[in-house]
Amino acid sequence: MPRPPIVAPSLTGRGNSAGAFALGRLDSEKSRRGRRGLSLQDHAILTCMNSIVARIDHIQIAAPEGCEIAARDFYGSVLGLKEIEKPPVLRARGGCWFEGGSQQLHIGVERNYHAAKKAHPAFAVFHLDELRKVLTDRGVAVVDDDNLPGARRFYAEDPWGNRLEFVEADD
Repeated sequence: MPRPPIVAPSLTGRGNSAGAFALGRLDSEKSRRGRRGLSLQDHAILTCMNSIVARIDHIQIAAPEGCEIAARDFYGSVLGLKEIEKPPVLRARGGCWFEGGSQQLHIGVERNYHAAKKAHPAFAVFHLDELRKVLTDRGVAVVDDDNLPGARRFYAEDPWGNRLEFVEADD
C-alpha cells in the first residue's frame, strides 16, 4: 500500500522535499540519497520542526523467565555491554539492563515468550569480523546481508531466538 504524500515546509535552497527527507519519507527516487549520505547540513533542518522526541532512551527485548544468566553472558560478556542496576521496584519482574554508549538495552521477562523474528535492534559495532567469529565459535548462526548500500552488516540471534542486527560502526 503506497504511503500518502507528505507536505513538508519549503526550506531555502533545499526545495520542498527537505522536510520529507528529514522524516525519511522522500517519494522521489531521483532525490533519494543513501543512508550514510547525510551531511551535517541535512540534520540542521530538523531544528525548524517541532520535534517531540529528543532521542531513543532504551530498547527492550523480551526473553523467557530465568533469562538473566544467559543475558549477562551474551549481552555482557560477548557483546561487552555494561550491566546497569535496575531500580529496586522493577527488580522483582526479572530481566536485566545494559548500557552501550548513551543508550540502554533492557531485557524484560515475558511469560508467554515468543522470539522476535522480524522486529530487531541494530547494534553499531567496531570489529565486525571479530564479532562474527566470536559468535560463530559459540555456535550462533550468522547471516550476512549486503542489501544496504554502503553498510557492512549481518544478522544473528540472541540466546532466546530474537533477531539482532550488527552493522559496522564508522571509526
